[in-house]
Amino acid sequence: MAQKFILTDRGDFRLGDVGLHKELLGAFDECYGGGFYEFDYTNCRILLYGASYDFGLPQWDRLLSEGATIRIPSAYRGMSIIYTPDDQGLPEIEVTRQFKIRYV
Repeated sequence: MAQKFILTDRGDFRLGDVGLHKELLGAFDECYGGGFYEFDYTNCRILLYGASYDFGLPQWDRLLSEGATIRIPSAYRGMSIIYTPDDQGLPEIEVTRQFKIRYV
């Protein structure tokens, strides 16, 4: 079990303590990649990193190009969400600043 997250084609951001990323998918979801997360309670952030073994890197650019709204569970309202790619040449993605967010 590990703290993992995925993105779906509908912009759903799901996270949980699971064995496989696919356990976070619903029956009709298409996965746009995922990775791992940890909570930084001191700074009120969720830190995302890495890639899903099942689905690869999160496809943030695909969601941005589609104008997607990221749907985040309301329990995380007020927290910043930041994805740091493993490739040091790529910039961080500040999910809660770069995307339209809807808390569900």
